[in-house]
Amino acid sequence: MQLPPEDRALSPYTGWTRAHWEAAADSMLAAVQRYAGPHHALINLPGPRPSWSGRRSDGLEGYARTFQLAALRVAGAAGEDPHGLMERYAEGLVAGTRNPTTERDLADGDLTSWVAITDRGQAMVEASTVALCLRLTRPWLWDLLDDGVCERAGRWLAGALHHEPNDNNWWLFPLTVGGFLAEVGIETEAARAAVDRGLEKMEQWYLGDGWYTDGRPRAFDHYNGWALHLLPVLHAHLAGDAVLTAAYGERLAAFLDSYAATFGADGAPIHQGRSLSYRFGAAAAVWAGALTGRTPLTPGSTRRIASGALRYFLDRGALDDRGLLTLGWHGPYAPLVQPYSGPASPYWAACGFLGLLLPADHPVWTATEEPAPAERSDRTQGLPAPGWLIQSTAADGVVRLHNHGSDDQPRDEVAPDNPLYSALAHSTVTGPTTDLPDNHFGLEIDGVISERGRIEPLGAGAGWAASAHRPSIGGRPLPGATITSLTIAHGADEVRCHVVAGAPPGTAVVHGGWAVTGERVEPNVWMESGPTGRVVNERGVQAEARCIYGLDTAVVVRSKDGTAFGPAAALSMLRGATSEGACLFVGAFRLDGPGAQRAAAPVEVTVATLPDSGWSITATWPDGKVHRATMRAGSADICQTPA
Repeated sequence: MQLPPEDRALSPYTGWTRAHWEAAADSMLAAVQRYAGPHHALINLPGPRPSWSGRRSDGLEGYARTFQLAALRVAGAAGEDPHGLMERYAEGLVAGTRNPTTERDLADGDLTSWVAITDRGQAMVEASTVALCLRLTRPWLWDLLDDGVCERAGRWLAGALHHEPNDNNWWLFPLTVGGFLAEVGIETEAARAAVDRGLEKMEQWYLGDGWYTDGRPRAFDHYNGWALHLLPVLHAHLAGDAVLTAAYGERLAAFLDSYAATFGADGAPIHQGRSLSYRFGAAAAVWAGALTGRTPLTPGSTRRIASGALRYFLDRGALDDRGLLTLGWHGPYAPLVQPYSGPASPYWAACGFLGLLLPADHPVWTATEEPAPAERSDRTQGLPAPGWLIQSTAADGVVRLHNHGSDDQPRDEVAPDNPLYSALAHSTVTGPTTDLPDNHFGLEIDGVISERGRIEPLGAGAGWAASAHRPSIGGRPLPGATITSLTIAHGADEVRCHVVAGAPPGTAVVHGGWAVTGERVEPNVWMESGPTGRVVNERGVQAEARCIYGLDTAVVVRSKDGTAFGPAAALSMLRGATSEGACLFVGAFRLDGPGAQRAAAPVEVTVATLPDSGWSITATWPDGKVHRATMRAGSADICQTPA
């Protein structure tokens, strides 16, 4: 990729200016051009397999998602289009909407027709993107089309108004189509109704402090940023609706107050949730805040976070040797790819280029970059709405997310755990394994470790988050058993506490720690103030797990498959067993990145048994600060006292 030379005087952190962003967009668009089919209607990128929607749908996805990158590039340049992007995408629109089809595969002689929009069909997603792109580039594309082409394209788009979406963020796709069609006078009444329906759904999902659940009762992930905030805010902004912009902009600002803290100093987003191959699309909400003036971030911090995210992935192999985004995190990584994802799915990341809509003289491009929240100071921030605790350390720039509220469980059943949602913790430097219980506490029965299932958040605050769940195996809760969990964090240290009730005496318990990944990992187990396991990789990322109470054995185990961060992975695992009645298990954990500042002494934890089947837990951190907690089955009370 050919990029302008860096100007460290302007950008002392990432070295990226607006010119770098434009060059990155141009390079990515040039790379996909060679895979365009006849008349640029379908762009079928190479990949390991088609999505479950078929190759024709994947080709439409290639058109729509790369169109978004092209639209942002041209609209951001006030219509300047030296590479002829609008001409190509206009030609694709003309050809693709001429004869929409329900055929999944590319038939001989028909290599241009787009997929017709159906109930819960992937074409509805892509129609939303096409409509947004046409809205952004209207003076340079739509307004230049013949009336007959506009009528035909509008008819195809209007299919999104009359078909049923999936009951989650998909309701925003008819909203986005409706916003454009109402603007150009096509099916105006139905278009406005689709906008109203989408906004009504948003109200059902909003839980406060800027956080939405994505359709399911407790499904929190990056869709909050690159869909649930982005699409309504963009619609309001493009419509010039000041009332709507204020309402959704206020929520966006509240979201960014915590979301901005989840980016590591190296630019990495938290590795959590689905569709992670959208990568730097995680920066879309950060740009949307600047675009609408609804953000708590300074211009310098905004560019720092967004440019850091883009450069993080480009520097780590997100583009293959053909210049194409791959299905993965750094490079390709099959275990995180959902069946709905085709070879062009990663180009949803194009929404991360939203900042190009800001003119060159906007403060986000002219101000000197400033540190992101994770770089300024050590931080622990409880988020009651999603049930999360954000923990970051300035010395190494690592961000950790302790999860006591997101499970992605359906409303009326208990499904098997997805570790990208159900794990006790996620971070910017680790990802889950496919074969080990990393960042998980469970009961081991006949060699099978129980899952969390549906998580009930019990609260989150300064340095803590707590939850309860009924452990399950294969989606079936274990009769009478409950687990109450609490994470207390300070600096880089964590204390994780679990009360198990209703399990037979002698039931084995397992607590996995962070899975450290790299080209190679080195494990170690020793006795200090309790059995302790440690894993370190060649870059200096290391994790520890130490037995404190109820847990009596530490081992280090290696993964067979690695993670999205590298081919070799290992984690420390603590073990214990239940006794009569409710039982408490406590472990001390720590995750450090390169450059971490380690205290001379570890966190000290003392446990006292209370007379009413409870425990008092005191964590004295290396700097002298103290957290005190009282735990019983189903409850956890926490207070913090100064040093």
